[in-house]
Amino acid sequence: MATQTEPRVPLSRDRILRAALALADEGGIDALTMRKLGQMLGFEAMSLYNHVANKDDVLDGILDLVLDESEPPSPAGDWHTAIRNSAISVHQGLTRHPWACPLLMSRGRIRPARLQYMDSLLGRLREAGFSAETTYHAYHVLDAHIFGFSLWQANHSYSAAQISTAAEWLERMIPADVYPHLHEHGEQHLAGGPHHDVSAFEFGLGFILDGLEKIRSAEQAP
Repeated sequence: MATQTEPRVPLSRDRILRAALALADEGGIDALTMRKLGQMLGFEAMSLYNHVANKDDVLDGILDLVLDESEPPSPAGDWHTAIRNSAISVHQGLTRHPWACPLLMSRGRIRPARLQYMDSLLGRLREAGFSAETTYHAYHVLDAHIFGFSLWQANHSYSAAQISTAAEWLERMIPADVYPHLHEHGEQHLAGGPHHDVSAFEFGLGFILDGLEKIRSAEQAP
């Protein structure tokens, strides 16, 4: 008696994009091809084109999924907390998907959700009482910290094997008698301690927001 095979789950745009996101997260954006995507879903690559236009459409779609994981600055509450929470949510999304930051920063990849976030951040700064000129600079400083730090972090992630040989590499390439301060810094990376409980991203974000609050207070002073 022949056994019945389970029917394949039908394709949909959302299913294709979720699979593409998983492929990119696992192997980086270069690992995402229409052929691999079709194989992962159990269909020929040509079947995907009934739901997505091409690979560019897929890339735009998975960028939208990443951007959906972040939140714009809340219009409620104080501006400092609203912008801090929003910035952290964007950074966390980019950390979960390290391939996304370079792609979002490339020409031609600006997405509607990204535009909406930019407008919301600018609006929250203006509503907080910052002048148009200060808002111009504050926006760029905040955006540069979010995306710049996320990009730096994506390029400074190491495998377990790399970490296990880091101490030997540190002694060989950054000897303490030649680079004492950099060597000390490297040892901090390898050793446990309270500094590992502090997010460097949030540490720097706090400096930026505290500095902006001083500027805002000065601008609103009689």
